[in-house]
Amino acid sequence: MSDIKKKTQSPMAVFFNGLVKENPTFVLMLGMCPTLAVTTSAINGLGMGLTTTAVLVLSNAIISLLRHVIPNRVRIPAFIVIVASFVTVVELLLEGFIPSLYAALGLYIPLIVVNCIILGRAESFASKNPVILSIFDGLGMGLGFTAALTVIGAVRELLGAGELFGIPVINRALAAVSGLIGRAEPLEYVPISIFVLAPGAFFVLAALTALQNRVKRKLEEKGHSADKIQSGCSTDCAGCSDSGCARRFMDVDAAPGAVGSVPDKSEDKDKALRDGAEKE
Repeated sequence: MSDIKKKTQSPMAVFFNGLVKENPTFVLMLGMCPTLAVTTSAINGLGMGLTTTAVLVLSNAIISLLRHVIPNRVRIPAFIVIVASFVTVVELLLEGFIPSLYAALGLYIPLIVVNCIILGRAESFASKNPVILSIFDGLGMGLGFTAALTVIGAVRELLGAGELFGIPVINRALAAVSGLIGRAEPLEYVPISIFVLAPGAFFVLAALTALQNRVKRKLEEKGHSADKIQSGCSTDCAGCSDSGCARRFMDVDAAPGAVGSVPDKSEDKDKALRDGAEKE
């Protein structure tokens, strides 16, 4: 299957899949911890998304380069070491050059190491595809994650503080409206503080996901297919009946009988045939 994908997929198609069709937040529902925790403002969402994108692109590239070198049975620890190395570099750069963003993101920067988006793309895509495709996959997934976090953060910041990227846009708009209608005292926006608290993230994410589902239904009504969610293979994992996918978590080259090895039943079949012949 991987050989077919290498021939048919183009870099732009892979990039578009990560950005829209396989958006990690709105479609695959991955990376929910940073999505809900750091999106109290648009700048925080943008910073977290771009940080994750940098780590994702670099780790995808290195993992793809080493995909024929890393032994199958230690691939997950190897992936984590590679990702952790890039996370450390990015964390030090943020601390040195953008300390305000580093302080705002806090603990969620080192937690990028175990972000299911990065490990998921390393396992399902980068370890099975060439470097160029893996880079575009990381770029698409990362920018899709960045766009989702920025939109969620912008909505929460607007409703919860009346600001956008730290600029009081709602109060400025109300002041302009007050001047047009000849009001002596300008109108003032009262922030809905719950949107900058933890429950506000759930409200905004649910509303944006519902909006996305409505758009999908409208497309389906017009005859466009929008129900196929790709997740690193060619079908929707939630409805996939291919149990063979579980084999990627086993070590096919492990010794017979070892933990994680795929049992070889050919010897059992031969023994049964010999026993039957002897009885006859």
